[in-house]
Amino acid sequence: MKLLSIQVGQPRSYGTRGADDPMERPFRTSFRKEAVGGSVFVHHTHVEGDKVSNTRVHGGPEMAVLAYATEHYERWRQELSLEDMGPGGFAENLSVQGMSEDSVCIGDIYDLGPCRLQVSLPRLPCPNISRFWKIKGLHLQVKATGRTGWYLRVLREGSIHAGLPFELVERPCPTWTISSTNRVWHGEGSEEEVASLAACAHLTLHWRDQLQARLQRAQARRS
Repeated sequence: MKLLSIQVGQPRSYGTRGADDPMERPFRTSFRKEAVGGSVFVHHTHVEGDKVSNTRVHGGPEMAVLAYATEHYERWRQELSLEDMGPGGFAENLSVQGMSEDSVCIGDIYDLGPCRLQVSLPRLPCPNISRFWKIKGLHLQVKATGRTGWYLRVLREGSIHAGLPFELVERPCPTWTISSTNRVWHGEGSEEEVASLAACAHLTLHWRDQLQARLQRAQARRS
């Protein structure tokens, strides 16, 4: 497991005012990430040089760093005929080798050089994916394939650089891979699975609250 590249981005405006095509209309996003060389400092809330546009739904300690599996790029290039698809293509900060949604679990703790990172939740694909690449429904395709990427909280700050290994320190929730978490979150799990995931202390609190609310609604319907 290895870090292949680091990407950061700043808020930028895209689109054309008055465009007929909704995909061409103005929007502002930090989706575009560009590779940085050398060492980059990772803070508790973000990677140095990276800034989110919409702080209501992005960023903060629970979504400090976004990781994505490099093995997905070639599949997207083939499926979408996008030659430019590569590191940063899904707004990820870290492009990682040897890790995927099927092997990474909620709560996993990894050492990456001096940094210590913990997996907090899957990435929820937003419409900016579609708008940035100008492919209608692409964010829904990302959701359907499960190739979403995942967020990390920063337990210990420090400088990182491409080529560093990811060293697994602890795996407290081996049942809850990113793939299985995605499946349950998107409504494909049993009530027992929803309850189990809601009890996973290493999943971000907002998601646990949402899952508990889902359980309460299900119980209310039966009463």
